[in-house]
Amino acid sequence: MEVNKNRWLIACSGVGIHISIGSVYAWSVFTGPLQEELGWSLSDVSLTFSLAILFLGLSAAFMGHFVEKYGPRASGIISTTFFAAGMVTAGYAVQIESLWLLYLGYGVLGGIGLGIGYITPVSTLVKWFPDRRGMATGLAIMGFGFAAMIASPAMEYLMTTYSIPATFYILAAVYFVVMIVSSLYLEKPPEGYHPKGDRIDKEEKDKAVKDLAQLTANEAVKTRRFYFLWIMLFINVTCGIAILNVASPMSVEMTGLSAAAAALVVGIMGVFNGAGRLAWASVSDYIGRPNVYTLFFAIQIVMFAVLPLVSNPILFAVILFVIMTCYGGGFASIPAYIGDIFGTKQLGAIHGYILTAWSAAGLAGPLIISRIYEATSSYTMTLYIFVAMFVVALVVSLLIRTDIKKLKDRANA
Repeated sequence: MEVNKNRWLIACSGVGIHISIGSVYAWSVFTGPLQEELGWSLSDVSLTFSLAILFLGLSAAFMGHFVEKYGPRASGIISTTFFAAGMVTAGYAVQIESLWLLYLGYGVLGGIGLGIGYITPVSTLVKWFPDRRGMATGLAIMGFGFAAMIASPAMEYLMTTYSIPATFYILAAVYFVVMIVSSLYLEKPPEGYHPKGDRIDKEEKDKAVKDLAQLTANEAVKTRRFYFLWIMLFINVTCGIAILNVASPMSVEMTGLSAAAAALVVGIMGVFNGAGRLAWASVSDYIGRPNVYTLFFAIQIVMFAVLPLVSNPILFAVILFVIMTCYGGGFASIPAYIGDIFGTKQLGAIHGYILTAWSAAGLAGPLIISRIYEATSSYTMTLYIFVAMFVVALVVSLLIRTDIKKLKDRANA
C-alpha cells in the first residue's frame, strides 16, 4: 500500500482551512466601525453574520455529496474561491456603501465558502486517523474555534492602519493563499488505509474504531438516530451561541463586572471554546461518543441552573468557561459520532445534513435570549429554559443508545 502523504500534514491542512473560515467568529470587530463610518444600524450589520451562518449550514447540506464524489481537494478549492470572493465583494460593498452587496458578499458568497470549507477536511481526516478519529477531527475544528483570537487583533490593526475596505481585501488575499495551499495538499487515503500499513498489529486493530454501519446520506436520514444527533447538536449550539451573543452584557448585569473586565471574559471564552474542541473530541476516543454527549448535557444542566444564583465574578466566569468547552466539544465530536454509527462511506454528506442544526440554532439562540430579555428585563428565565432544553437533550442522548445497542447486537450476530 503506497502512501505518499503525511497524515499529520493532512491534519495541518484541515487546520489551515478552518483557521481561515473561522474568522467569521470575529465579525463583531467590524460592527462598530461599520456603524460609525456608514451609519448602518446594529441589526443591519448583525444580519450579515446571521446570513453567513445560515448559508454555512445550507451549503454544507447541499455540497456534502460533492465532497464525497470529487474529494477534498476540489471542494477545498471551491470553498477558497467562494470565501475569498465573498471577502472581496464585502470590501467593495463598503467602498460603495451598499448594504445589500455586503449581504450578498460576506453573507451569501462567504457563507457558501464557509459551509463547503467546514465539511471539506472532516471525512478525509476520519479516514486518515481510524485509530484517533475524535482527536483528528477535533484538531481541525479547534482551528475554527481559535480563529477569532488571531483574526480579531489583525482586523483591528488593519482597519486602524488602512481602511475597512482595505482590511477585507488584505484578508481575502491572505486567506486565499492559506486555504489554496491547504486544499492542494488534501487527499483521501488509499482504500483500507491504516497508519502502520498492511501489517496491522493487534494493538492498532483494537484502537481503530469499528463502524456499526456503512450508510449513504440518503439512507442515514431515514433512520431515527440521525434525528437524535440533529436534536442534540441543535440544543447544544442554540444554548451555547445564545450565551456567546450576550456574555458581555450578562456578566456586567449579573455580577457587576466592568465593561472592560467583561470583554476580557469574552476573550478568554474563545480560548475555552477552541481548547474544548480538541480536548473533548480526544476524550471521546477513550470513553466513547455516547458517553461524551451525555456528559455534555449533564454538566450543562448543572451549570445553567447554578448560573442565575452566582454573583461572584470569578465563579461566574469559570461557569461560562466550562459551558464553552461543552459548546466547542459538541461541534468537534459530532463527525466522529457520525462515523461510528453511520460509517465513513458518505460521512461528509451526512455531516453536511447534520450541520443544518447549526443554521437553525444560529437563528434560534440569539432570538430566544433577546426576546425573553426584552420581555422580562432579566436573563434568569432564559437560563432556566435552557436547563429544560438540556434535560430534553440528555434524554435523547440516552435514547440513542438503544439504537446503538441494536446495531451492535446485529453486528455481533
